[in-house]
Amino acid sequence: MLTEKKREFIQFMLSADVLRFGEFVTKSGRNTQYFVNTGMYRTGAQLSRLGEYYAAMVADTVGGEFDAMFGPAYKGIPLAAACASSLWREHGIDKPYFFNRKEVKDHGEGGSTVGYKPKDGDRVIIIEDVITAGTAVRESMSILKACGDITVPDIFISVDRCEVGQTPGKTAIMEVEEEFGAKVHPIVTVLDVYDYLKENGDPALCKAMEGYMDRYCILR
Repeated sequence: MLTEKKREFIQFMLSADVLRFGEFVTKSGRNTQYFVNTGMYRTGAQLSRLGEYYAAMVADTVGGEFDAMFGPAYKGIPLAAACASSLWREHGIDKPYFFNRKEVKDHGEGGSTVGYKPKDGDRVIIIEDVITAGTAVRESMSILKACGDITVPDIFISVDRCEVGQTPGKTAIMEVEEEFGAKVHPIVTVLDVYDYLKENGDPALCKAMEGYMDRYCILR
């Protein structure tokens, strides 16, 4: 259901040119009528607002019941930093964050991560942009497991595209949840985007979106 908060977030993505409508082809080769690129967030005001949306979702679902947050390089780095800042500023929850290097540093302090150093027993949440095929999540899990005996109970993303994954009848997010036991929390889903389009878009684009969802999406 498209709530006022979700509507506000979609409008925010549109204003930042992060969410676009038109004709696009995803990395997996699928034709889609919308595209999400969080790399387009580029001002302090945008990053501050984005952090507020993520932090509100974290506070509402898990509160402070975790030890650290992980932002996968590269797009997840500013997301985790903004979320950590807003969690403290808006909710009084002060938690560390960390991110990975694309190339392991072999001098200075060394290592493959920057920031908080996770330890055995830690509960780490992941702050991501979107999950399309689950490849990035699997890479993140591999990085985190190399850091120690930690658990990842929750993953937070901007948009759930609800696209079918590698297993018939299951979305990529369903696969990730089953494989790793982590609950994925999206701020909005493709249905929210579609409902917004119905309110504000043209009928032809809405019909094209319906065709895309019928072909590629599993709605739950």
